[in-house]
This record gives sequence, C-alpha cells and structure tokens, in this order.
Amino acid sequence: MESNVIDIFQRLRNGETISSNDPQAYKMLEAAHATKELLIQMNNSTDPAEVRSFLSQITGSTIDESVTVFTPLYINYGKNTRIGKNVFINFDCTFLDLGGITIEDNVLIAPKVSILSEGHPIAVADRQSLVPGSVHIKKNAWIGANACILPGVTIGENAIVAAGAVVTKDVPDNTIVGGVPAKTIKSI
Repeated sequence: MESNVIDIFQRLRNGETISSNDPQAYKMLEAAHATKELLIQMNNSTDPAEVRSFLSQITGSTIDESVTVFTPLYINYGKNTRIGKNVFINFDCTFLDLGGITIEDNVLIAPKVSILSEGHPIAVADRQSLVPGSVHIKKNAWIGANACILPGVTIGENAIVAAGAVVTKDVPDNTIVGGVPAKTIKSI
C-alpha cells in the first residue's frame, strides 16, 4: 500500500506538515545520517573541486565550478537545495533544507548564515511536527554575517540582508533589510 503514498521528501517540498508519528518519518533521520557522512568528508577537504564534488553528492545536483564554498558547511538533508552559478558561501553556514532552498546565481552568503526551510507548530500538542516552508534567494542577493532566513521567505534580486538580521518576511528586490525581525532600511 505504501507504494501509492507520496514520498515524505516530496510531501515536505509540497509544503505538507509532517507529524512526528508519520510512518515515513524515519526516512528523514536515515537521510540526515547519510548526509552527515558526506559532510564530514566535505568539511575535512581543502581542495575546492573536491568540496564541490561532495556538495554535488549531498544535493544530488551538479555544483558549478564557479561556486566557492568555505567549509565547514552544515546541511541536514541536501537533496532539496539548489545552488546557481557564481555563488559564494562563507564559513560555518547552516542549511536546513527539508522544505527546499533555492540559491540563484551571483549570491553572496557571509559566515554563520542560517537558512532554515523548516520549523515547528506553535501549539504544544503538535510541536514535534515539522512545518516546511521553502526559501528562495534570488540573483545578486547578499546575506550578511550571522543572518537567519526563516521558512517561507523569498529574498529579492539584488537585496541585502544586514548582518545579524532575522528575516521573517519576504524581502523585495533592490532592498536592504536589517534588525530582529528584519525591516526595510532603504531601497537601492
């Protein structure tokens, strides 16, 4: 019967809340452990081409040779992350991508940035469930150090997220946001 059931990872990408007692929930832990094995190797490599090769395996997609990743990088799943060309990801970033993360071309991501495409319900009785929300970072965006991008957020083209910002809402194109929660500082 389960063969007719949509895979849990597709359900997450579709935005479906997943209960902690979902019969496929174990697949998330299995995938996270498999990703962790590759991350350990990637994060211990000093060769940029090898780092991209491991990241390609983690994401299940080709990472372009124009992409630069300064490790360590932490990802809980990987297969729901898409990275464009000429992307720079600095040290010590965290991507929780079960809900989906898309990073378009020419994006700059500073150290210690967290991109989180999943969260939990407010209601205590449901808190163990997982609520996905895809994150989309459009072309030429710059995400400042220690910024946190929360589920369901789109960062517009050419936008800048100031260091330390917590982004809870979409950021329009050509806009600088900062603060907790992030608010518009100015248009550029």
